[in-house]
Amino acid sequence: MSAALLDRAALAAVRELEAEDDVAFGVRLLANTPTHEGRDPELLRHWARTADAFGAALPPVPATARIVESDGGLTKGLLARYTSRPVPTVELFTDTLALAEELIDLLGWREWYPAGSVRAAAIAHEAVHERLHHGPAKKTLKQALNHVVLRAGRHTLYGHVAGADEIAAHAHARVACGLGRSPLLLTAALATAAEPQHGSATGSSYGREK
Repeated sequence: MSAALLDRAALAAVRELEAEDDVAFGVRLLANTPTHEGRDPELLRHWARTADAFGAALPPVPATARIVESDGGLTKGLLARYTSRPVPTVELFTDTLALAEELIDLLGWREWYPAGSVRAAAIAHEAVHERLHHGPAKKTLKQALNHVVLRAGRHTLYGHVAGADEIAAHAHARVACGLGRSPLLLTAALATAAEPQHGSATGSSYGREK
């Protein structure tokens, strides 16, 4: 699939996405995540803003996972995928990366996504997931989101907000790689380019297998 083959409807859909702010993509992601059906949109926006700010404030995280490159990401709907076994590995899909670069040029987004930054952002994104999975930052994010599920005296139990770690990882990648817009905008545009008949703007082209 070539980005040059975007039809008029798909291009119009991408321009509509471009007009939205980055937090709106976080809200979309949360709203389409199981367990959040029927939640107050303002609560979702609060969580999206909080997760975005949390990820943006994280100091740079060194990438320790093995990096491999594969083809076939477009058929899977993936730009990158993290697996922890048998060894931590980030798999980058070269065909999706190529489409992303073509889209950036076609849409005039090079100022937002400099050359080579999509690959770097994918690696930075997955490094944050590894950090949130294994380190104390997971608890800190829960406390920041303040999703209280139980209070007992001086003790408070914070619940997991599904999708918040994804927003935080995208925000960190945006800051760490010097992007002008969140990678969530680019992944939404990729979904539209790969399947223009659907025009989906709700997904995230990152996979995770434990």
